[in-house]
Amino acid sequence: MAFSTINKSSEHFNTKLWTGTGDATTTVSGVGFQPDWTWIKNRDVGDDHALFDAVRGVEKILFSNSTSIESTNTESLTAFNSDGFVTGNHRGTGGDAGNKMVSWNWKANGAGSSNTDGSITSTVSANTTAGFSIVKYTGNNGASGTVGHGLGVKPKMIITKGLTYASSWATYHEDITADYWLQLCETDEATDNDTIWNDTEPTSTLFTVGSSNQVNDNYNYIAYCFAEVPGYSKMGKYIGNGNDANGTFVYTGFKTSFVLIKKTSGTDNWTLSDHKRDVDVSPNFARLAADTYATEADNITWARVNKFSNGFRLGGTDSVTNEADSTYIYMAFGQPIISNSGVCATAR
Repeated sequence: MAFSTINKSSEHFNTKLWTGTGDATTTVSGVGFQPDWTWIKNRDVGDDHALFDAVRGVEKILFSNSTSIESTNTESLTAFNSDGFVTGNHRGTGGDAGNKMVSWNWKANGAGSSNTDGSITSTVSANTTAGFSIVKYTGNNGASGTVGHGLGVKPKMIITKGLTYASSWATYHEDITADYWLQLCETDEATDNDTIWNDTEPTSTLFTVGSSNQVNDNYNYIAYCFAEVPGYSKMGKYIGNGNDANGTFVYTGFKTSFVLIKKTSGTDNWTLSDHKRDVDVSPNFARLAADTYATEADNITWARVNKFSNGFRLGGTDSVTNEADSTYIYMAFGQPIISNSGVCATAR
């Protein structure tokens, strides 16, 4: 039985759906907390994924499907509030009238504070209870350095993006090691590159950046860092089996609310699956990919993620999530099977 120190996962992560109105402003409530990282996608329109955080500030957009630098849009996300956020009439964040919208929201610790643990000073907003931090830093002209992340434990996944440089989304995952990197905005397989993380695993206080301008030059960067919390979050890998009826089962120890999946042994999309879209059916057929602006599409062969009280099972025959003998990494969040205070998750 997987016990967790987190009683209610929706106080730290939550998926929120709404329907666009086309109004000048839209207040999105019901998140359950003031989010510090919000990732928004218009499900009905081919528009960019829009990512915002409290450290960079409102109206500052990054696109997970693009190498573009940070941009400012006064009609995008204009405020974080105690139960959600406010958007303007930008189609990619508020939605045109009738558009189905989704946001994934994480709680950190507000605008953050200075962290001098590394050779490069950073601004860190950390939620150590839930194993999530937002880290902003300025590179040191390509000289290898270390950056404090504020988690107090080793992060198992780090996603980094240049703000003032058109960089890729450099992604570390423990199961591909610091010798390799993935790119959130690309379909590329895991690639050996010692200039990204300097072939150095992160520690409980620091992560290392190498000489590459993707993570370390005379530019500003943002990093989203994730550590495992038993019963609430897990980062791992699995091998696909290509079996539609009885796909690979991944044990997480909690009722899965959100999964991000990427094949590392070949080129394919980054799959985003959650428990709010297609809520009336299991498995979830709603297709969204972090590396493309494409609309959501239902595809019975693609990204079938059966969600259970203790993990998820991959179905379908598409190579994106369940190709036989292919290796995949994932990051998952969810509700504990049972917390230390005795709160239980329901079945599928």
